[in-house]
Amino acid sequence: MAIELILLEDVEDLGNAGDKVNVAPGYARNYLLPKCLAEKITPGALRQIEARRERTEAKRKQDLESATALSAKIAETEITISMQAGEDEKLFGSVTTNLIADALKEQGIEIETRRIKLEEPIKELGVFNVAIKLQHDIDATVKVWVVRS
Repeated sequence: MAIELILLEDVEDLGNAGDKVNVAPGYARNYLLPKCLAEKITPGALRQIEARRERTEAKRKQDLESATALSAKIAETEITISMQAGEDEKLFGSVTTNLIADALKEQGIEIETRRIKLEEPIKELGVFNVAIKLQHDIDATVKVWVVRS
């Protein structure tokens, strides 16, 4: 038995603000409703969404333009992370999303660590292409050089 809601904010893997969605009752009760990401469909809620639709579309267009520009800037960026390593080129530790985000911040690019997609932490010296998900349809790739310190 699904509950029909209207989204107030964009929710990744679910929909955009203003979309009508059917979700499990637990997901609605425990996540969407308490975080004010959605509300039950009522005539009043539909009127509010229609009134905000123009502002939402303008904001979405602006976010898309800024994400596209940021994606181009990230694609041109190469970062170097110095780590201690053994003779077999294996790192003492690993390169995580936090280290990558900090190195990008030093370059003037602020990215949330949850947007950096590493399948597993980097544990050896070398050059790696790391994906960054900026929006649900815009991805960027940064080249990460892991060198011996």
